[in-house]
Formats: sequence, structure tokens, C-alpha cells
Amino acid sequence: MPRSSRIVPPMAGAFIALLVLSLSAGPHGHPPSPPAVEVVFEEWATPTPKSFPHDPAVAPDGSAWYTGMRANVLGRLDPRTGVVKEYKLPTENSGPHGIVADKAGHIWYTGNYAGLIGRLDPASGKVTEYKMPDPKARDPHTLIFDNAGTLWFTVQGSNFVGRLEPKSGKVELVPAPTPDSRPYGIVVNSRGVPFFDLFNTNKIGSIDPSSLKIREYTLPSPGARPRRIAIGRDDAVYYTDFARGMLGRLEPATGKVAEFSTPGGPKSQPYGMAVTSDGAVWFSESGVQPNTLVRFDPGTGQMRAWPIPSGGGVVRHMVAAPNDELWLACSGVDRIARARWTAAEPD
Repeated sequence: MPRSSRIVPPMAGAFIALLVLSLSAGPHGHPPSPPAVEVVFEEWATPTPKSFPHDPAVAPDGSAWYTGMRANVLGRLDPRTGVVKEYKLPTENSGPHGIVADKAGHIWYTGNYAGLIGRLDPASGKVTEYKMPDPKARDPHTLIFDNAGTLWFTVQGSNFVGRLEPKSGKVELVPAPTPDSRPYGIVVNSRGVPFFDLFNTNKIGSIDPSSLKIREYTLPSPGARPRRIAIGRDDAVYYTDFARGMLGRLEPATGKVAEFSTPGGPKSQPYGMAVTSDGAVWFSESGVQPNTLVRFDPGTGQMRAWPIPSGGGVVRHMVAAPNDELWLACSGVDRIARARWTAAEPD
């Protein structure tokens, strides 16, 4: 399987301080120095041309998976060998979009064109499909498991948030309170509460797992358009403001919002994002050519950016593996990328 590996230095000038919050001072009143971070990229081409890998996932065995949205496949990459195996899906043109692995290694995906959620057993190749109970729920989008094993998902254009109980197959849908708000990315915090972006608004939503009541948090700027979302170590909610070229941070307990300028500026279109175990927030800039991978340090408020070797072709989603490797789906260039990073504290 074609693979390229490259150590990429930070971009010149891509070093930016916090916009809203003030930096804590280091020695002599200067902002503290960030750790020296080195990033190594490896990229693998998908076997099917123009498959448009949309989202990545990491399974318990360390394999990387992706949705080949336009090829109607799920792909499995063994990073040790570079071998990729693709699984054709039973419903024609189902539009596999979001993807996640459960603890047993089964792969779950959203059929964005077919109003379904699917479950693949990699050992047998068997796919089980769960149709949406409401025909208006046409486009399941992103999905995530909570710690109890319940699957939560967004239905973007149809304006629902849903949950699926894997043991029973029961699917429940809850309409978002704001019409046409377009629920997009979704994550679960340490207390089991799902949070999601409402991409067609300046709002973040959460859903109570017991009552299924949705709460909406309005962001300060009417022009904000949160697209992807991640949870910090302190349960703060981070989001990429695609329309304004900002990284945002919401404290749900207080409703306080902080905004941070991205290295690429107002037209950088920050998109996919993830948080690693050190608390760093990583995201892609899809409006910058080549696309960049950006690291934000919440402790210093500083950012650094690295160009993605293949160009990225719009990184719509990324995930952090348990070993802190970052996996990126590079949609427009038909690549799956791994970013391995090391950080050393400055002298």
C-alpha cells in the first residue's frame, strides 16, 4: 500500500496567542514558552480512487478505519503492514459518513444517504442495518459511544439528535429545538452527557441522557458557525468556528465562552478536531492550502501549525487514538493520514 512519511516543521509565522483570554506570565513577565513539538506524518492512499474518505476511527486492535463515502465502503488499514481491506456495504449508495468502533471491535457507521446506521462485524463481514424510525430522519451524520455503550448520533439536515441501544436495536430521535439548526459533530463528556454543534446557528447543544431534554448554549457572535466539537480534560467544550476562522471554548457550567484566532486567519475554515491526553487541542484548517494541522495549548493560549504533506484535501474529521496518535481523513486527496507527535518542555 503506498505510504509516505515526513517530518514537518511548524509553519513560519504560525504561532499565535490567545485572542480573548490573557496569557499567564512566565519569567520576566513574558508568556510561558510552549513545549517543542515535532510532528511526523504518514499517509496511505485508499485502494478505490475517488472514494472520498470522510471520517476516521481507531479500533481496539490498533487498526484505523475510514468511511469511503462515494465508494460505499468501509476501509480497514493495518498501520504495521500498510495493508488496506475494504468492505462493500449492502445498501447501494448508502453514503457512509461517520464511523466509530465499539469495545468489541465492531464498526458502526452512519448511512448519510440512506437514513440508517450500520454495524459491521469485521470477522465475518456481516453488516446489520438499523433504519431510522422517522422517514424524515434522512441523513444520520456523526456518531459516538458513551461509556455505558449507548450510541449517540446527529441527523444533520433533518434536525434530530438520536440514540441507539445496541442490545435491543431501539432507536430514539429527539428534534433539535431550533428549526433547521443542523446538528453536526457530537461528543460525550466525562459525566456521560452528549454535546453537539448546531452548525446552521451560533449554538452548541447538549442532551440529558435521562430525560432526553436538549439544552442550547448561544455563542456570543451571531456569525459563529460551530462545526466539529471536542471535550477538554476539564470537560470544557471546544469547537471549530468554521465561518469565522476561530477556535472556541465553552464552559457549560457558567456559559462562559472564549475565542481564539487561528493561524490561518478569518478564512481558515477550521474543521476536524481532537484532544490528546496532554490536554492539547488539535484541529485542521481546511481553508488554508495546503491544509494545516494546528496544535493549541490551553495552558499558554498559543498555537502552532504544520502543513499536511498531501495537501489534506479538506480534513473533515480526526480522532486521537489511545496512544495519542492522530488519525485524519483527507477527503479530497483520497488519503488516510497518521500524525505522530512528540513534545519536550523548553529549557
